[in-house]
Amino acid sequence: MQAVWFTESGDADKVLQLGEKTIPKPGPEEVLVRLHASGVNPSDVKKRAGAQPAGFEDGFVIPHSDGAGVVAELGGKVTSVKQGDRVWVYQAQYQRHWGTAAEYIVLPQSRVVALPESSSFAEGACAGIPMMTAHRCVFSDGAVKDQTVLVTGASGRVGFYAAQWAKSAGARVIATAGSAERCDQAAGSGAQHILNYSEANLVDEIMDITDGSGVDRIVDVEFGKNIETSSQILKTNGVITTYSSSKEMQPTLPFYPLMFNNITVRLVLVYNMPETAKRAAAEDITNMLSQEKLRHRIAESYSLDQAALAHQKVEAGGLDGCVVLEF
Repeated sequence: MQAVWFTESGDADKVLQLGEKTIPKPGPEEVLVRLHASGVNPSDVKKRAGAQPAGFEDGFVIPHSDGAGVVAELGGKVTSVKQGDRVWVYQAQYQRHWGTAAEYIVLPQSRVVALPESSSFAEGACAGIPMMTAHRCVFSDGAVKDQTVLVTGASGRVGFYAAQWAKSAGARVIATAGSAERCDQAAGSGAQHILNYSEANLVDEIMDITDGSGVDRIVDVEFGKNIETSSQILKTNGVITTYSSSKEMQPTLPFYPLMFNNITVRLVLVYNMPETAKRAAAEDITNMLSQEKLRHRIAESYSLDQAALAHQKVEAGGLDGCVVLEF
């Protein structure tokens, strides 16, 4: 099979190799999937660059955690899918050498989920990190029906889905983005209020929208940069769920304002969140895909031999939507 891999960390165009690997064989409770799309996420490029640990000492790494394709072969004890099923897969390259930047992959059946006919393989390759992270951020602390949820960076990979999850669950959603163009992108999520954070006084605007009561939840893409604003707009017993703080990697917290309002801060990493949360997210994702209730944005699509270029595009930033390899 064709595959892309690296054996040392470094620049994408220097360390990523394209070549042949032997098609793996599934164990008793494993599934062999013929992949047609592979998602390229920030955590994937950070692992390749050496900014995040690979999870093991040495050896080759086929990158990427998310993908979609067709079941090619089953282990003898697999009951969740059958040969020929369209599926999406997640957490492929977590403490493992084998990711989805290859024509085939073997995974435990728990990481292989039915993909509805109405969804493309490229869309299925966005179901893992972007959709599951967004789901966890919205629902980790209970139902959001009739609550007000602020989603920062709602034009981004995770934020766009988070706004949709919250809206579909009955929340009033306030979304922020950093330019007029990105506000237009965020509006596609169905959020009821869209604010340009580069122009608006967010505290005043949000308090005006909520008649002075503030928001119940915040799904935050830049925790450190936004924490001062967050502390001023959260209701008592409010929750911040955050999956990134790239601009302020060592945040300083306004401890007493947060404590006096009994604020919960929840950090979300999709790879090691509870298995119950993963199963709930996978079930909800498949249901929403089946009903065609999620909107998607594929920002860029590349072939397998363009993996280095895809990594460079993700590293450069500025893209709204998911980056995928299709093959």
